Amino acid sequence: MRAILYLKPIWTEEVMTQESASITTISNDQTTADAIQLTLNAINNVVLGKEEQVKLALCSVLGKGHLLIEDLPGMGKTTLAHSLANALGLDYSRIQFTSDLLPADILGSAIYNRDEARFDFQEGPIFNQLVLADEINRATPKTQSALLEAMAEGQVSIEGRTRDLPNPFFVIATQNPSYQLGTYPLPESQLDRFFMRIELGYPSPDVEVMLLSGEDRKETVNAIKPQMTLEQLKTIQSEVEKVTTSDLLRKYIMSLLTESRESGEFGHGLSPRAGIALQRAAQAWALIEGRDYVIPEDVQAVFVAVAGHRLFAGSDTTDGTAETLLHRVKVPL
Repeated sequence: MRAILYLKPIWTEEVMTQESASITTISNDQTTADAIQLTLNAINNVVLGKEEQVKLALCSVLGKGHLLIEDLPGMGKTTLAHSLANALGLDYSRIQFTSDLLPADILGSAIYNRDEARFDFQEGPIFNQLVLADEINRATPKTQSALLEAMAEGQVSIEGRTRDLPNPFFVIATQNPSYQLGTYPLPESQLDRFFMRIELGYPSPDVEVMLLSGEDRKETVNAIKPQMTLEQLKTIQSEVEKVTTSDLLRKYIMSLLTESRESGEFGHGLSPRAGIALQRAAQAWALIEGRDYVIPEDVQAVFVAVAGHRLFAGSDTTDGTAETLLHRVKVPL
């Protein structure tokens, strides 16, 4: 877990003096806190030893953003994505990106109907609530760009017509490290479409022993039952937008943005879109923690996941540069 930096109790006096509003009830017998905890428990029972990454993934969904998971093959990226879909009760599809994948393979295409002498549009796998774009950087830039409108606008334009995607619509993309054969680096414009980026890493030895002695992972993933309804998920997403951020909190976020732009260490600093994403992610994290207001700890908990893939030091994005920036900027008093 990341250490909390420069947190001063006096900073939160403004918000701590007012009691947190009671967590909204989203059903007759289940609160927001209940639904969130049940969802986390269900996923953590399958994705073992990755509690922080699971929380960040759920944070991304609640913040209505897309998630990029970058790691070596076999680390559990697909397992996390499928588990999240099952626990939230979302329609799920997986697209395996390869060098010969075409945009139509993602979006769909018109198929001629001989019986009625017309072309009928056949929806592609993008028309699902949670879409796993597996190994996205193995496809060509043309195919990668087919996701841009879908991720940004929640719609796609095909055959001269704009078609809405499901609501909610959420993309989890996985990518292999750029040094591996057959990979195409994602351009900055596409990286910026991802709300967060996380890495899973190797499991601890104890967890890996459990994986070796446990049941088939596909069976455990398929056994996950929905922990909330679609309407409950939408309610929680709307609650995230209502989580309070104070002027001091926004000043802290602005200090992080300014430091990234003026330090001279990066090819370019964090954009206004990154600042908005950072605030929304902090709101989602606060709600997961059971609060209706944001404190600096929330910003610090999500900062690397939100900013790491948007900061370029030399030719690469690294979480280390984001960590360094976070350590350097103090919380305003």
